[in-house]
Amino acid sequence: MNQNELNPDASPQAAYGARLRRLRKERGWTQADLAERMGYSSVHISGVENGKKFPTSRFSKAVDVAFGLVGTADAFEREYREIKHGSLLEGFPEYVKYEGRAVEIRQFEIGIIPGLLQTPEYARELADSAVRRGAITPEQAEESISFLAERQAVLVRSRPPMVFVTMDESCIRRPVGGPSVMDAQLARLIEFAEMPNTLLQVAPYEIGARRTLNLPVNLLMMPDRSLIFYAESQAQGHLDRDSASVMPMLTAYHQLQAESLSQAASVAMIEQLRKGTP
Repeated sequence: MNQNELNPDASPQAAYGARLRRLRKERGWTQADLAERMGYSSVHISGVENGKKFPTSRFSKAVDVAFGLVGTADAFEREYREIKHGSLLEGFPEYVKYEGRAVEIRQFEIGIIPGLLQTPEYARELADSAVRRGAITPEQAEESISFLAERQAVLVRSRPPMVFVTMDESCIRRPVGGPSVMDAQLARLIEFAEMPNTLLQVAPYEIGARRTLNLPVNLLMMPDRSLIFYAESQAQGHLDRDSASVMPMLTAYHQLQAESLSQAASVAMIEQLRKGTP
């Protein structure tokens, strides 16, 4: 079959395909040989090697079995995860690992609905917009949506954490998608507020300079009562486990909650928006 000459430095996906081809040839296998060992078609193998088909977790695990790389530092499953998280800010994949085990989650967001509370349609609008801007690839958009669904599972696990969410008023007033997308998203916020392990508050515009946080913030309390702080800017994320720097952020979060609307008042504001009332 004709083979494209891939530049492994062009993208993580190209590097994945080039390495797959190199290891296959080192073993003297054709694409059909590898396909038979993996349970895929030779056309699928060719697509991944040429960088035209995005590798999946299942595909990567099958590659590792075929090449004897399961559990090694060179595993394709490991490389796939690096590609999968390539559009995520530094520190965020590590934060998510802790989020899945936390007993308390505190979040503050500006401008958009926090990820844990996003509907699939709302998340899709954000991802598609990022693709149109060229910020991420269509494949990364799909992975980010799947990754978000995995994160949201924390809310329905057998022993769910207590989740405190404080949103700047801009989160609920900024339109994302059409009216139906926003209506469903606002309805989702009301459902979240009704859960027994949640607290939803809106930080209204009127608090002005009394808003103690100016960037999105995530605070976790782990089973051993230790605290983890994660915050991000447009370009980078930062994870901190040092109590000396995390405790002031927790204090700032509590101060913000005190200035914000109660959950009842927050839900009333959201319901007014759904009715089209200013």
